[in-house]
Amino acid sequence: MNLKLLSPLVLLCALLVTPLLFSQTSSKSRNQRIVNYNDNVNAPLSSVELYKINEVYGQTTLTNVLNKPQRLKDIKNILRNRVEVILVSSKKDQKECTLLSEVPLMDFYVGDLQRDTKFNPENFNPLKYLFNFYSYGTHLYKVDNTNYFIYIHSQHQ
Repeated sequence: MNLKLLSPLVLLCALLVTPLLFSQTSSKSRNQRIVNYNDNVNAPLSSVELYKINEVYGQTTLTNVLNKPQRLKDIKNILRNRVEVILVSSKKDQKECTLLSEVPLMDFYVGDLQRDTKFNPENFNPLKYLFNFYSYGTHLYKVDNTNYFIYIHSQHQ
């Protein structure tokens, strides 16, 4: 076989195979973070937690949450471990951040879902809001006209 014909063919094969080798290497070397759950996510739902889920998922609670073990575990993790409401009395310790009123409601399942007219940290339902629950960082939100802040802790800790 002619060497002049063979070298372009070898070069073409090398060019086609090289990207495949690099793509496989890079996908294996990516840092894949695992979600670590506290043991408390294995406990049954409380009546308050079930109320919060029903408030957001309505008639679809059974099919969209309760019949999906991983989804239920994620929601328990949010309610029990990842949302923290903190009162920051001193103005100098308060940070600029997104206001709760700027976060859209999670009204896909219950169309007439309403924002709370008065904020009560004891019965705050974080599931009502489209917080960035699944990002890698911790997020901070301020409750309008109050000294309350809502921390959404990353699930990747």
